[in-house]
Amino acid sequence: MTYVMIKDFFKKDESGATAIEYGLIAALVSVALIVGATALGGSISNTFNKLAGKMNNANNGM
Repeated sequence: MTYVMIKDFFKKDESGATAIEYGLIAALVSVALIVGATALGGSISNTFNKLAGKMNNANNGM
């Protein structure tokens, strides 16, 4: 095979390109979800801890 034949073969062969693109999009969405859940997880935990503390204080005051 000559260089031109090899170049033409790979230039025309686009099979699997869409699957790779969808895979990359799925990977990026997964990373975004993990980062978002990690960032919000600490905030939600702090909110529930504050709420639990206020409920304990209110219960002890009665």
